[in-house]
Amino acid sequence: MSFTIATTVDEALVALGAGARPIAGGTDLVVGARHGKAALPADLVAIDRIDELGGVELDSAGVRVGALMSHAEVMTDPVIVGSYTAIADASALVGSPSTRHVGTLGGNVMNGSPAMDTGAPLTVLGATAELRSVTGGRTVSLDELWAGPGRTTANPGELLVALHLPPARDRCGSAYVRLEYRRAMEIAVVGAAAAVTLAADGTVASVAVALAAVAPTILSVDGVNEALVGRTAAAAGPVAGALASEQAAPISDLRASDRYRRHCIGVMAKRAVDAAARRADGESIAVPVNRSIGIGAA
Repeated sequence: MSFTIATTVDEALVALGAGARPIAGGTDLVVGARHGKAALPADLVAIDRIDELGGVELDSAGVRVGALMSHAEVMTDPVIVGSYTAIADASALVGSPSTRHVGTLGGNVMNGSPAMDTGAPLTVLGATAELRSVTGGRTVSLDELWAGPGRTTANPGELLVALHLPPARDRCGSAYVRLEYRRAMEIAVVGAAAAVTLAADGTVASVAVALAAVAPTILSVDGVNEALVGRTAAAAGPVAGALASEQAAPISDLRASDRYRRHCIGVMAKRAVDAAARRADGESIAVPVNRSIGIGAA
């Protein structure tokens, strides 16, 4: 086994091109190996010391979030909390305090789990993924990136360097909520994110809803914008919940039955839309919204 420490993106890309796998926080890769899910790769390249992969930058095109941003950093970053709050909600729920301090946003995205917490918020907020290799770079939508449970369309030599978010809009709020059985080291039984923009009269001007842990990949709810535009915020939640339950394709496993997940995803979608609309209307709801509105274990 070989282990390389990269201090620049170019060094990391050379190692990836030679067959190495990247490792940052290691909260998925190492745990998976210990549980027998997959053996550790023969060659690893550490990318946690690459300054270029961190930070949040604003420009005319929106916001660039470095792939190495830890969940602890994301959940407290003023730009993310202020304008892209659902991502902060999600990062605040990942694992435990120790997990959040070493686990990264990029690692969560590239793990490809349909139960990932940050996937649904990034989806409703229109995020794209910037991939780079020794031969060049490309930007893809998250729907294009995720191919199935634990799988992405990234080529072996490609590295996720950043996530890009469009400029924040006025009177827009977002929220992520999940059903959980405990408050730490938990994976979403189901999760839902919503982004809601309100018109001047308080009705819904636009809305997006995405779901976690109810399909092979993060699931965007079809037809939700057309169904909710022009409705009052109070009326929007139940409709969104019904559409979420209808379109979900959950499985049964040790943690929940498909029937239970289908019911609960409707409840979570309604609450996500409600919280996002309240934030859009100027109400301050602390991160994570799960704790603020009393969802989850006591």
